[in-house]
Amino acid sequence: MTPLKPVAPGHKLALGLGFFVLFVTAWSIATFGGFVSKTFLADPLTMVREGYLLFAKYGFAKDVALTIWRVLGGFVLAAAVAVPLGIAMGSYKPIEAFFEPFVSFARYLPASAFIPLLILWAGIGELQKLLVIFIGSFFQLVLMVAVQVGSTRRDLVEAAYTLGANDWGIVKRVLIPYSAPQIAETLRLVLGWAWTYVIVAELIGASNGIGHMITDSQALLATDQIIFGIITIGAIGLVSDVVFKRANRALFGWATL
Repeated sequence: MTPLKPVAPGHKLALGLGFFVLFVTAWSIATFGGFVSKTFLADPLTMVREGYLLFAKYGFAKDVALTIWRVLGGFVLAAAVAVPLGIAMGSYKPIEAFFEPFVSFARYLPASAFIPLLILWAGIGELQKLLVIFIGSFFQLVLMVAVQVGSTRRDLVEAAYTLGANDWGIVKRVLIPYSAPQIAETLRLVLGWAWTYVIVAELIGASNGIGHMITDSQALLATDQIIFGIITIGAIGLVSDVVFKRANRALFGWATL
């Protein structure tokens, strides 16, 4: 192994799959070997059987669809507001000076702490869950976008001014194109955080969704269903991550993503 040396695609895939194989092997040894009680940790085969029943008998597909919709809805709302504001903060220092103290303060507030207030303000419907995701994603996203835009190389800005660009031209033709690949990567990372917030929102005051299923399974000590719910979240997240990476490469071919 050499520091920072890229891995061939085939080797990268084999190494990634190898970890999952080792993980499932260790899990199987612990459960089938009797080292861990199945009351506290279901074995892989039982988990798969229960997962099939969840989809075939209990309508788990609807829960999955609702959770995906909540994640995308709250995330898109947060991104639609946070990205323009972050670009403005990174481009214009007076705007940054005005918003940055509050954003830095708010991003340390856990989204879960707002759930009691949001239930009072918005009830226990979809709006409450979307707002939890919005709050959890928005402030992180604003500050990260602002930092990325503000770190644009000064020589590119000076060159654009030399060629006759005005202030809006600098933002439009230099700052945004330069930081766009990094902003896209930030969106990919924050989307992963949004999944954490939606599960928290569904654990309290929800009658459907993956988080609600996990809560019900906990009451029944159904660790097989709990594990299947967790794996479902991870699988959906992995697929969305791959899609995001490929979209970023297609949109920003000049950048190394």
